[in-house]
Amino acid sequence: MQAVVLAAGRGTRMGELTADKPKPLVDVGDRPLLSHGLDRLVELGVSEFVLVVGYRKEAIIDHYGDEFRDVPITYVHQRDQLGLAHALLSAEPVVGDDFLVCNGDNVIEGNLAEVLTCQRADGVDATLLVDTVSRDEAAETGVFVTDDAGRLTAVVEKPDDPPSTQVLTGLFAFSPAVFHACHLVEPSDRGEYELSDAVDLLLRAGRRVETVELDGWRANVNTPGDRRELARRFE
Repeated sequence: MQAVVLAAGRGTRMGELTADKPKPLVDVGDRPLLSHGLDRLVELGVSEFVLVVGYRKEAIIDHYGDEFRDVPITYVHQRDQLGLAHALLSAEPVVGDDFLVCNGDNVIEGNLAEVLTCQRADGVDATLLVDTVSRDEAAETGVFVTDDAGRLTAVVEKPDDPPSTQVLTGLFAFSPAVFHACHLVEPSDRGEYELSDAVDLLLRAGRRVETVELDGWRANVNTPGDRRELARRFE
């Protein structure tokens, strides 16, 4: 299975750390942030990396070249950083069958293989690795809406009043049906095409969307403080 890794952003909240390099190449411990995430995908047995690059893309291409730990890399360019759904569409021409998607500034350790197993079931168009967080954290990301039976019915991005505390983690598996949904996404209030909105469109279209609860830990590196916290895990 291919893995599309979204690594086009600068990471403005990282301050001077990204003044001369893209956020995926900021060191965490003794290695670039992106390498820690790619390691986990190699362990899943992915067949190819599709790296979506943008800001200072040449630095990423020069660093990784044609492969990472013997897994081939294909690069695609997101010319304007207009959100994760927009970034994913950059990869549409080179993606074949079902595939993984991972945010390049995330490192996740745990039951990732369950996502692959679930996605391979007949008729599944999306499998989402999810986590349960505080209400404050839920207000900063994609949050799930469920019915009285606990079934997933919608996804809302960064709600002021979160309808639940179950959230997206930044790891997904999709069928190619997600590309059609991404094409239909409208810009959010912040002018970005949100991947959570594409998932919401799949749900509203009656597509089969499954979830897997994270059993492990995850780090979303947005600030120098996030970087220091993740680095402590590798000491």
